[in-house]
Amino acid sequence: MGELEMLTPRQVDVLRSIIREYIETAEPVSSRAVAKRQGMALSPATIRNVMADLVEEGYLMQPHTSAGRIPTEKAFRLYVRELAVRRPSPAELQQVRESFSGVETLEEGIQRSSRLLTDLTQKVGIAAAVPAANHMLDQIELVPLSDRRVLVIVATRERLVRNRVVALDEELTADELASIRNYLNWNFGGWRISDIRLEMERRLAAESAYYDALLKRLNMLFARGFLDIDLNPEVHLEGTSYLVAVDLHLTREKLRELLHTLEEKKRILQLLDRFLEDPPGEVKVQVGLGELHPTMRELALIGIKVNRPGGLAAKVAVLGPMRMHYSKVMSAVLGVGQALETLPC
Repeated sequence: MGELEMLTPRQVDVLRSIIREYIETAEPVSSRAVAKRQGMALSPATIRNVMADLVEEGYLMQPHTSAGRIPTEKAFRLYVRELAVRRPSPAELQQVRESFSGVETLEEGIQRSSRLLTDLTQKVGIAAAVPAANHMLDQIELVPLSDRRVLVIVATRERLVRNRVVALDEELTADELASIRNYLNWNFGGWRISDIRLEMERRLAAESAYYDALLKRLNMLFARGFLDIDLNPEVHLEGTSYLVAVDLHLTREKLRELLHTLEEKKRILQLLDRFLEDPPGEVKVQVGLGELHPTMRELALIGIKVNRPGGLAAKVAVLGPMRMHYSKVMSAVLGVGQALETLPC
């Protein structure tokens, strides 16, 4: 039996009113405030009885004896499950897409997404590009540098570009590097990088490799791990200062601990991975993040996963207090997700 079926229609109406009033005012809600907001023929005394029942059921709590009630994590979870995601209007979606004007790479799009979400919601905006487990090579560029060094630039089919500098024992000329580059792009374009490494090992181990000048030079690069490039997720986060102005019932030390936690890339990826799974394109809401870190108990995450060409996944989300305008934030997240999905980069 669902939680809504365990509550009477009167209890559901009162609970909804309390949550909406609390979201607007951030103050404990009295029975008189509910009576005014309800617009129904219920006396404050009747509402107080309903509120007492909701306290017993764990949907409300009373911070002080003479104060009103505030919704609990359980109440917000029930409230969110009832909400339908309002799709952005064509005008709103167009405005979001215009915010991506001039974006030429996916990394730029991810960075722009986190900033845009913060601007739209006045909350913490998070965006991450999560590469596929096996990256597919688009092309390699090799650029000679001084002191027998080579700049290796690797572009993947997932539209990611990474580079690293490799130091060699012997100098390779620009013509030799061009030959190696052409060999790699011709033979391995579209291959998974993990498979390229295996095939390279096989070819370089073959007897013919000892008689092939090009493969000998390629072996110099391979021995230095020129394909061991950093394809870790790209993560951007904006707007942590907005959490300072929110009453999260944290001591100053705990607030510092929370802000430090949000600076950890690994922690943010754990947050996105745990709560933004398949199916892509669906707005997800997680109320209460205490299982990830104690200081995040009063926070909520609203996000969406977007699949990009080549197996790349982008995840965008808003992190804020449980007391937030969920409908507005859900719509903003959906709009940014849809715009990110259609980026040409």
